[in-house]
Amino acid sequence: MAAVGLVAAGCAPVEPTPTKSPSATPIGPPDWAALGTALTGKLLRPGDVGYDIARLVENPRYDSARPLAILTAASAADVAAGLAFAAKYAVPLALRSGGHSYTGWSSGGATGTGMPASLVIDTRGMTAITLNPDHTVRIGAGASLAEVYSAVGTAGRAIGAGSCATVGATGLTLGGGVGVLVRAFGLSSDQLTEVEIVTADGTVRTANASTDADLFWACRGGGGGHLGVVTAITLSTRPAPQVTTFSLRWPFAAAAAVIKAWQAWAPTADPQLWSTLKLLGGGTHPSGPGVYLAGTWLGEKSSLTSQLAPFLRAVGAAPSHNGSATLSYLAAMMSYAGCAAIPLAQCQTGAGGTLLRVSSAATSHVPYLALDDAGIATIIAKVTAVSAVPGITEGGISMDALGGAVGTLAPDATAFPHRKALMTVQYTATFSDGADPAPYEAYVRGFRAALVPKWGNGAYVNYADASLQDPATAYFGDNANRLASIRKKYDPRGMFTQPQGY
Repeated sequence: MAAVGLVAAGCAPVEPTPTKSPSATPIGPPDWAALGTALTGKLLRPGDVGYDIARLVENPRYDSARPLAILTAASAADVAAGLAFAAKYAVPLALRSGGHSYTGWSSGGATGTGMPASLVIDTRGMTAITLNPDHTVRIGAGASLAEVYSAVGTAGRAIGAGSCATVGATGLTLGGGVGVLVRAFGLSSDQLTEVEIVTADGTVRTANASTDADLFWACRGGGGGHLGVVTAITLSTRPAPQVTTFSLRWPFAAAAAVIKAWQAWAPTADPQLWSTLKLLGGGTHPSGPGVYLAGTWLGEKSSLTSQLAPFLRAVGAAPSHNGSATLSYLAAMMSYAGCAAIPLAQCQTGAGGTLLRVSSAATSHVPYLALDDAGIATIIAKVTAVSAVPGITEGGISMDALGGAVGTLAPDATAFPHRKALMTVQYTATFSDGADPAPYEAYVRGFRAALVPKWGNGAYVNYADASLQDPATAYFGDNANRLASIRKKYDPRGMFTQPQGY
């Protein structure tokens, strides 16, 4: 599958899809010229014009990567040619969709990733988006969320997905796809109706509920890079709703009361209401850490007050800020993406874009239990400790509510197992480009480790963490064995062997 895309309420990286060396015995030095002439897209090698731009991913901490080559695919046939070349010459592979990756595995061999210099098969140029008469939308593997939201919203339709403008819609969907309408619409993968995927043997397959149904099941939350390279996805859409967005803020002294009330309320609120609770500190918070709640409501704006009332009563402390706005679906999604005031062409980090790449470290949890007072105190202590991390721009925790439509499917209905979880959690740290990432990795992983006794080991594959001891179980639970069986069927020689396989 293509790389995993980002997540619900932030732009922490999310999209890993590397592979290690194919299992074939090489027949000689790679004939790069022959590969280049076989493509409709481009093949860029070190020293070629455009290579130094094409090699970059969204997280600057991986800018040290010097891939053997970058295959900018223009079609599924290009992808198949790249896979055949890698198998023939035993060339290491890295697969890239949106370019977001917590672990840097789609960079093609950056320092600290544990991956060799690789041939990158990059689908970021495959951005075609087609609205179909049956109200589905076909999305090229490289289309960003901002591009998808623009196309779908302009047509008066809607999907449920994340909030980061530059995340690849394909990668996001393959890993599950939590987002700002997840409790009303379900996961992005729940809206998936078909996948075009190039498997290890070079076959271009169309997987859906009736054709290659096991492969389709695995693509609905099984993560990217294990079974093939996805070149297009098709999602169901629904009529675009009006969206009321809301935001509240409290002094950090209210943190314990807000966490306790939120975790009891948010996962069981009306399914039309979604919220994220963030506790953040660091250099961008010079007065100290803060407590921030944001969310979406699809009901009548006049009823938002009554929806929030039980939560606010439980908190007891009045927020220092309480605001809301009712917007069209498209305007709301572009606002979340940080692109409300700029043209779509500028809603990206490349040439002509106004968005910035940000160096970051992150990890995740998927909790099934609410925290007791001791667990809440652990969160407060860890966020308070952000100020002791030298050079940190911003760090802390984000908790995104699940429940609602997510919980209507059984844990084995799709590859995404965490149907009964209360929330997904991100531990994040951003820092200056070029800084040693070690202290920031230590911060986010230490934060997670402190809550493992309360929240267990469950994690979200779109927020991959290379340090997890049992990643298959953490990401996929009881679905891991079925995923492993499907992988053996479609990739029997192990071409797509990434560090965290199944």
